Amino acid sequence: MLEQARQRTQEFQTRLRDAKTDIALITDESSIAYLAGFWGYLSIEFGRPTFLIVRPGEAPVVITPAMESEMVSAMTWIDDVRTWEDSGPDRWENVLSRALGDDVKEIGIEAAALPAIVRNWFQDQRPGTGLTNISGFLGAMRMVKSPEEIHVMRQAGEIAGAMMSAAEGALAEGAPEYEAALAVINAGTRKAAGFLTARGWESFISPMIHNLQVMQSGRDTSMVHRRASVKLLEKGDPVYFCFCNMAQFKQYKLGFDRMFFIKEISDEAARVQQAAIDAQQAAIAAIRPGVTAQSIAEAADEVYAERGYTTGYRTGRSIGMSYLETPELKAGDSTILRPGMTFAVDGGISVDGKLGGRIGDSIVVTETGCDYLTTYPREILTVNH
Repeated sequence: MLEQARQRTQEFQTRLRDAKTDIALITDESSIAYLAGFWGYLSIEFGRPTFLIVRPGEAPVVITPAMESEMVSAMTWIDDVRTWEDSGPDRWENVLSRALGDDVKEIGIEAAALPAIVRNWFQDQRPGTGLTNISGFLGAMRMVKSPEEIHVMRQAGEIAGAMMSAAEGALAEGAPEYEAALAVINAGTRKAAGFLTARGWESFISPMIHNLQVMQSGRDTSMVHRRASVKLLEKGDPVYFCFCNMAQFKQYKLGFDRMFFIKEISDEAARVQQAAIDAQQAAIAAIRPGVTAQSIAEAADEVYAERGYTTGYRTGRSIGMSYLETPELKAGDSTILRPGMTFAVDGGISVDGKLGGRIGDSIVVTETGCDYLTTYPREILTVNH
């Protein structure tokens, strides 16, 4: 993984040189992981930024809090790791200023990911420095995944499958929602641990599955992104699991969703859920190299229209080290699909604020179509225990 990160950085440097961009300041965690091979556990929400400085033809520089520097140095291939402290002459502002130098007039940044405290520092202390958005450089690089990346994403898919199986096994009439969420965390963590060793770079990769479980049941099923609660499951309840913020491994993030029903399902709920399943399958059947991203959404929307439904959701999104990459499977995105692109492909509708149909899988585009990265039955799922 580290050699891949080095090669990506070299390609990024070439793109900077071709665009006549003398320096790039990278602050997004996923981009730093993509290029430098490491990620931290404090990050910007604690006011402690980490930076990656990349210049064409020069060795890159990492700037990180002193408390994280030992771990960062052990994880990254980059030799020049500089530290900053919370007070005194080596605050992050001073270390960053020295690393940039006094003669920099224009800096490439990821505009949407630049932390507010860093943007404010530029405005206050370096008002003459231009900030140019270079997000497209990395976005273009990350569209098509390497075989090594796809291998990791397949492992993430196996982890997600173990999580979903545990979720289904924990569902029962009278059981609280949070018990299923706990089962998801335990099963995913144990599966992830089986892919790791305690040596070298991997020794810094935590197998722990975390984040609040997106889980909706009963009349709350139409409330997208609700979290697991103390609510007791009842007979006939639909129960929806979304793993989009949990199904990840070595920073690669998948999309994966399933809906279950406790012991029985109403005719109306079955129609809604089947429409979501069929729309998702129509979208996946349409995926192949050479078609546009928006055409995949059109294939799903045709199914919804035939069933008398409309949806305000996109059909899918590109996945990788970020939760959302480009392109997206939605109207207006004319990106041409290529082998090696990876997507979360969803079926999703809400009806009258009381019913929801949900299913989601991750796929990789192949030379002739696509392959699943996630595997679980794609049908109406009823739990009888």
